[in-house]
Amino acid sequence: MITLRKAENRGRADHGWLKSWHSFSFADYHDPAHMQFSSLRVINEDNVDAGQGFPTHGHRDMEILSYVLSGALQHKDSMGNGRVMTYGEVQLMSAGTGVQHSEFNPSAVEAAHFLQIWIMPNQLGIRPGYQQKHFSAEEKRGRWRLLVSPEASEGSLLLHQDAKVFATLLDGNAQLTYRLKEGRRAYLHVARGVVTVNSIKLSAGDALMLSDETDINLANALDAELLLFDLP
Repeated sequence: MITLRKAENRGRADHGWLKSWHSFSFADYHDPAHMQFSSLRVINEDNVDAGQGFPTHGHRDMEILSYVLSGALQHKDSMGNGRVMTYGEVQLMSAGTGVQHSEFNPSAVEAAHFLQIWIMPNQLGIRPGYQQKHFSAEEKRGRWRLLVSPEASEGSLLLHQDAKVFATLLDGNAQLTYRLKEGRRAYLHVARGVVTVNSIKLSAGDALMLSDETDINLANALDAELLLFDLP
């Protein structure tokens, strides 16, 4: 079964300095039909104005993934981490027993555009942790690049859940297939560009929820960047 989630049907929040699209219920946006998908709880597409950001706030018992699409984002947390993320950077923060952090756009002129993703962990009360890694465009072009996984395999970041997240860049005549194992579900999010997936044309912000499917076939892409979540 394949369910299409169009970009314009997501929740929308405009706080002036922050403009955000919510794929799942979040903050003031509540949609009983879109609370989560398997262990995937949040995908927020955030645009943060230059010189603005999220003040220090707390999280616990959540795997929080940030995927930067453009601009820069400065991260600081109660574990002593303080790093800047730019395009290609992937950050994974395991909130565990509790962590405080802030995210700030350090640029004076350019907005920061990124995806904030929450995945529910399969263990509660773990020790908080922080990981960050750059994945080049060459690693993602025309192939599935593993970003996070429960074994930290293939140079990916360690995720405390039976789930994997992949990214790809696809364009022109390039085609790509992902084979979903029996009993698994997948969520495919288009971060930018256009692409056809299993004969369904998708644009930036669109997503597919897949269950009881085998092959996920991508083709007819135009400057497309996608994230694929392989979920229990």
